[in-house]
Amino acid sequence: MKFVQVAKRITLLVLVNVLVMVTIGIIVGLLFRGPLARMGGYENLFVFCLIFGMGGAFISLLLSRWMAKVMMGVQVIDPDTADPDEQRLVQTVYHLAHAAQLPSMPEVGIYDSPEINAFATGPSRSRALVAVSAGLLRQMRQYDVEGVLGHEIAHVANGDMVTMTLIQGVVNAFAMFLARVLAFALSRGSSRDDDRGGNWFMEFILINLFQYVFMMLGYIVIAWFSRWREFRADAGGARYAGREHMLSALKTLKAIHEGGADLAGAQQPAFQALKISGKSGGIGALFADHPPLEERIARLEHGIR
Repeated sequence: MKFVQVAKRITLLVLVNVLVMVTIGIIVGLLFRGPLARMGGYENLFVFCLIFGMGGAFISLLLSRWMAKVMMGVQVIDPDTADPDEQRLVQTVYHLAHAAQLPSMPEVGIYDSPEINAFATGPSRSRALVAVSAGLLRQMRQYDVEGVLGHEIAHVANGDMVTMTLIQGVVNAFAMFLARVLAFALSRGSSRDDDRGGNWFMEFILINLFQYVFMMLGYIVIAWFSRWREFRADAGGARYAGREHMLSALKTLKAIHEGGADLAGAQQPAFQALKISGKSGGIGALFADHPPLEERIARLEHGIR
């Protein structure tokens, strides 16, 4: 059952990304064939790639709350719930959001998973969603939960969702532009005659191949910024929830990660997939979107942001 749920989430995420990129690729491909391609040139192509690349990223941002609810099965908690545990979770998030001076309270949700995880998403600081897994609530102490939630609220307060979207949009634009320039050069040589259709299929294949390669290279930049924003969110979590709570949360996660067991001694094979702790060396570290937990703890202990 767990495998089916994970497979469903990954499949939905991949399908959404593929559909967005394919749609954008078709539109740009149609716009830059024939007279428009000859009239516009590479400068116009880059402008259109920038528009569509940013547009695709912002479409994903606008759909982020809905996608999280569908892919993760997040159930939004009614703020007036009579359930004491749910009410405590809502009030904790609201208290932290007030400390962070958010313009409005985020939605608070829970999703049914044994994973120890939490995340924040949404198109703006006033339309955010903070969600936690049932596994996190069961296996972490209340002050550790406060540290985790403080970290997520810091992401919202810092505007990380919008900033990441801007970076993703720029990466999309450059990947689309460079892929088309290289594909055009290789499939048609020095000819600028767009009416030649013999190499269209080869050009289409090369565009998708180059775009995938450039997106992977661009992800290194995205992952680097993601690691940096995690340090900022840790500092924010310490500011909103208390430094000791934030440190306690990170140390608890580190103990679970190293021991492979939760506080009650149950095995947690899913923890490694959560990316709460990134790789500390090798090429894999370039693609890790979270820094190693030991580095996060050390920086917070020494007051480094």
